[in-house]
Amino acid sequence: MKTHSTKVAEVEKKWILIDAEGLVVGRLAAFVANRLRGKHKPTYTPHIDDGDNVIIVNADKVILTGKKYENKKYYWHTGYPGGIKERTARAIMEGRFPERVLEKAIQRMMPGGPLSRQQLKNLRVYAGSEHPHDAQQPEQVDIKSMNAKNAKRA
Repeated sequence: MKTHSTKVAEVEKKWILIDAEGLVVGRLAAFVANRLRGKHKPTYTPHIDDGDNVIIVNADKVILTGKKYENKKYYWHTGYPGGIKERTARAIMEGRFPERVLEKAIQRMMPGGPLSRQQLKNLRVYAGSEHPHDAQQPEQVDIKSMNAKNAKRA
């Protein structure tokens, strides 16, 4: 028995399309992070970019559970002394780039390093329902039907 190690030339990447309307951010981010890394494939190799290309539409309509919409804070530093800044999830979701909440959740569920940064380039997130990737014929993935907890209940 020999252990198979996938080579870069052997990688087959699929395109998948996810409609994020009404989905819980953390559960969607965990699913997408696994798809970007390629852990759902039997040919998964930790040091190779073996994941799929993921397109997410309606990212502005995702749901944050609990009180995260009001209380969750995103921090960054300007590089100057005392330059720590913060913004709440609500401010980002109601702002100019609401898809950044989902992008950050996915980024933070992946390990840091050069390979993760390369794999994150296979992620495309759009706030609206339109995307320019029809030529790639993406396969629609319905995450709501996988588990009842993936979508927020009323």
